[in-house]
Amino acid sequence: MAADAPRRTTAASRATDLPGDHSPFALGLLLRRAHWRAAAGLGEVLRPLGIELRHFAVLIELVNHGPTVQRDLVAATGSDKAGIMRIVDDLERKGLAVRKAVAGDRRVRAVEITSQGLELFDAAHVAAEPAAERLVAELGPGEAEKLMGLLTRIAHPGGDEAR
Repeated sequence: MAADAPRRTTAASRATDLPGDHSPFALGLLLRRAHWRAAAGLGEVLRPLGIELRHFAVLIELVNHGPTVQRDLVAATGSDKAGIMRIVDDLERKGLAVRKAVAGDRRVRAVEITSQGLELFDAAHVAAEPAAERLVAELGPGEAEKLMGLLTRIAHPGGDEAR
């Protein structure tokens, strides 16, 4: 075979999204599938509370960082400007967050969680316990903690915070 000939891919090295896949895409595909399972379970928990995961992601940022400008919410949640505006509009309509003026810049508004938003945030954590337990039910003793540690290292290389 010539040195510059294209490398042939065998069926065994192609991404399949199946157990035992050893393609270069395997980890990402497994993470995606695990995310779908986790998101579905947590979405079921949040639905009776009147919110979706996208709303909860913003509430997490507001709890962790206090009043936050929408531009920073875009970066922190992986959303876009229009999406964050819709999410914040929803949260305001539900009484879970408010926009407040930022001193020194009349054009910028910071989003702040309300006491009702904090109550819902806490209720969501209580309601999520059974769903979280079901998600890791197939793991053995200590494996859930080990998985959390490994995923944390992937998500935050070098111990860096998300923001």
